[in-house]
Amino acid sequence: MSSVTAAGRDLLRSRGWISSDGKTALTLEQLCDRLLSSRGEALGTAIASTVVERCKEFDSNQCDAFFELLVARYGVDQQALAEAIDTYQSRPTAAARAALNRATEAPRQELFRRINMAPDGTQTLVNLRAQLLQSLAAKPHLGEVDSDLRHLLGSWFNRGFLQLTAIDWRTPAHILEKLMAYEAVHAMHGWADLRRRLAGDRRCFAFFHPAMPDEPLIFVQVALCRGMATSVQKLLEEAVDESAQSSADTAIFYSISDCQRGLKGVSLGNFLIKQVVLELQRDLPNLSQFATLSPIPGLVNWLQKNREVIEPSGEHSEALVALLDALADGGDPGAAWQRLEQSNGQQLVERLAAHYLYRAKRGQQPLDAVARFHLRNGAALEQVNVSGDTSVKGRAQSLGVMVNYRYRLDAVESNHEAFVSDHHIATEKSFIKQLEGNKRRQ
Repeated sequence: MSSVTAAGRDLLRSRGWISSDGKTALTLEQLCDRLLSSRGEALGTAIASTVVERCKEFDSNQCDAFFELLVARYGVDQQALAEAIDTYQSRPTAAARAALNRATEAPRQELFRRINMAPDGTQTLVNLRAQLLQSLAAKPHLGEVDSDLRHLLGSWFNRGFLQLTAIDWRTPAHILEKLMAYEAVHAMHGWADLRRRLAGDRRCFAFFHPAMPDEPLIFVQVALCRGMATSVQKLLEEAVDESAQSSADTAIFYSISDCQRGLKGVSLGNFLIKQVVLELQRDLPNLSQFATLSPIPGLVNWLQKNREVIEPSGEHSEALVALLDALADGGDPGAAWQRLEQSNGQQLVERLAAHYLYRAKRGQQPLDAVARFHLRNGAALEQVNVSGDTSVKGRAQSLGVMVNYRYRLDAVESNHEAFVSDHHIATEKSFIKQLEGNKRRQ
């Protein structure tokens, strides 16, 4: 690749497109035009590398200007599309269908493919999409660019190209540093914290892509336990269990973190969990249970907007309303927490959390994004855990509640099919008891 790029740069110099110091007088639009029209591999790779270098120097305004260029200059040719439609309708031959397919694809898709020829092309496009996602709210017309880029990234990052890698203390330091930075569920506080999470009773796995070998795409942290874990603080703080590899019967997935914002909407996590289960099952045959200890990040926000689900009378319901008011006001909720605990309000919180996970909907699917993720993957709701996360963040988002999603290997595929086809939510008996307790009290 280096020799091809070097040969291409010589061609750029011979054509007067770049000077001896490596700088080019061509505009980004001119570079993109030449990239689309180039035929040779060396020249195309060199132009793509030059475009990538420009993109790496973008500030937010330059990014937006590039996105506008992609819409205005490299969108679908509407006249050519109309002519292709007319031709196919009048004579629906294979050639006419192929011409119609070509007419429906925006030239920017081919531009993205050619940018991807550069050594850092894939990472650059992922980073550009991360910037694009930030601009969409204010500039929804850029959605067509996002649709094209997401389509290509979905093809390039399918399971066949992903490499599952076990992470341990011997993993290169620059990768370990990125794990600490990307951890999105339970923050790591320095190297000692990371080392604990990579101890003998823990496992960590990540997906990598050959074009981005130094960038984890998504990673999962696993704890080897005896029985179902119900508290993340206990899980993170307990001493290393040296016997866990032989005595543990349960693998708890307690943190799953996406690392590349530019890959939002590209399915990676479902492949990761299923592959990790297979790896653990092969290496640790004593494991008989696979489950998560997951947050419920939208619970408090939902309760704030749906106060009617809280029982209208009783000391515990009044205490919960007072706590929600304190959280909404942004003050110190300490006294409200104490009142809720003294009123035995945890039972009410448990029932409401079960109700939220099972009955609160976005369309026909669960409102909770974490629930949608695991249920789509074939998991079942196992149990709600009050005081599962007593951190400030955990209490502010979910009143400290966490939930176990259980992956039964003999039911994963049927659960998945039932969820995607009929929106059926798989549940375990322990969760049903919690849910029915809520129903009886309403």
